[in-house]
Amino acid sequence: MQSKVALVHCSSYDAAEVKAAVAKGIALIGGAGTFVKPGEKIVLKVNLLVGDAPEKCINTHPMVFKAMAELMVAEGAVICYGDSPGMGAPLTAAKKSGIAEVADALNVKMVDFKEGREVVFEHAKQNKKFYVANGILDSDGVISLPKLKTHALERFTGAIKNQFGCVVGIRKGEFHVKLPDATDFARMLVDLNSGIKPRLYVMDGIMAMEGNGPRGGTPRTLNVLLFSTDPVALDATACRIINLDPTFVPTTVIGSETGAGTYLENEIEIVGDDLKNFICHNFVVNRTPVKSAKKSLMTKFLNNRLVAKPVIIEEKCNQCGTCVNSCPVEGKAVNWSEGNRTKPPVYDYSKCIRCYCCQEMCPEGAIVLKDPILRMVGKAL
Repeated sequence: MQSKVALVHCSSYDAAEVKAAVAKGIALIGGAGTFVKPGEKIVLKVNLLVGDAPEKCINTHPMVFKAMAELMVAEGAVICYGDSPGMGAPLTAAKKSGIAEVADALNVKMVDFKEGREVVFEHAKQNKKFYVANGILDSDGVISLPKLKTHALERFTGAIKNQFGCVVGIRKGEFHVKLPDATDFARMLVDLNSGIKPRLYVMDGIMAMEGNGPRGGTPRTLNVLLFSTDPVALDATACRIINLDPTFVPTTVIGSETGAGTYLENEIEIVGDDLKNFICHNFVVNRTPVKSAKKSLMTKFLNNRLVAKPVIIEEKCNQCGTCVNSCPVEGKAVNWSEGNRTKPPVYDYSKCIRCYCCQEMCPEGAIVLKDPILRMVGKAL
C-alpha cells in the first residue's frame, strides 16, 4: 500500500486562502474526521524554535496554525498547542511568533511544555527513554505542524524532527552531547517520533527557509502546503521539492529502514497539485551526504580536521552570548575569551562535538559552517 502525500498550492499567508488550502489538503487524505473525534484533546505541535516574527520563516506560521485549529475545532475536538523552544519560555516564544495571539482569539490553550516525565518506548530501536512534555503525554493525540527548513546537522528539518520539541528544555541538549554523530542523532529522532505517533503532519512550505537554517537562513517562496500521515514520505517529498536527495537526510533513510514510513518515489502517491509545479532547483541547501563521524573517522584528531566546524563571522556578531548559552558541552566549546564580552566568543575545537547548536540558535545568522582544509582538499581530489 502506498503512502499518500497531498500537495496544495497556497500563494500567501492570507487567512482565507490558507484556510481553504488546509481544508483541501485534509480532504485529500481522508477528511478531518479521520484524525480527530469529538471531545478528544488534541495537541497541535507547532515548530517554535525561538520567539521571532513570522516573516523570518523560522516557526510554523500563525495562519497555518489558525487554519488547522479552526478545522479541528469544527470537528468537535478540544484543541491545544505547544512546543519547547530552543531558548526561552514556551509562552514567551509563542507571543513573539504571533501564534499566542491567534490561539487566544480562538480560545486554544497552551499546554505544559515546561515540565515532563520519563517515558519508555519499548519498540524503539536505539533510544527507549525520553523525558517528554506533560502536554503531550496528557493528550489523546498529536498533530504535527513542521516548517520546511534547512538544517546544518541533518541537512533538512521537517516532519520527523519537529517532535524533538516534545523533549523538555535543556534535556534536548543532553541528546546532542550523548549523540554527537548525525546518524545516531537521527535514530533518536525517529525513535521519538515513532513513540509519540502524531496522527497527521501538515508542513508549512508557503515560505520556507534556505541557506543557514534552521534560524539564520533566508526566506524562500515555495507556495506549498504538504499533508500526510507518513512523516518519512512527507519529508522525502519536501526534499524533492527543494532538489535535495532524500537519501542525504539521515532521518528519512533511518525512518524508512525502521518501518516509520517510506522515502521511495514508487511507494508514495502524490495527490492534489503536481509535484513538478513546486520543484525549486536552485534552493540553497547542502547537497552532500551526511558523514558519520563515528564510522568514517577513526579518531577525534581526524574528526577535528575533516568535519565541518562552526565559525563566527565577526562583523555580524553582536556579542549577545546566545552561542555560549546554547553550547551543551561541559566547559563550553565556544566561550568568551578571558571573560571579555566586547569581542565575539571564541571556539575551542578540541571540545566541539559538531552538534551545531550554536549555529542553530544564533539570532544574527553570524555562525556558518566551514570545511577544514583537509576536507576541502579531499573534495578537490
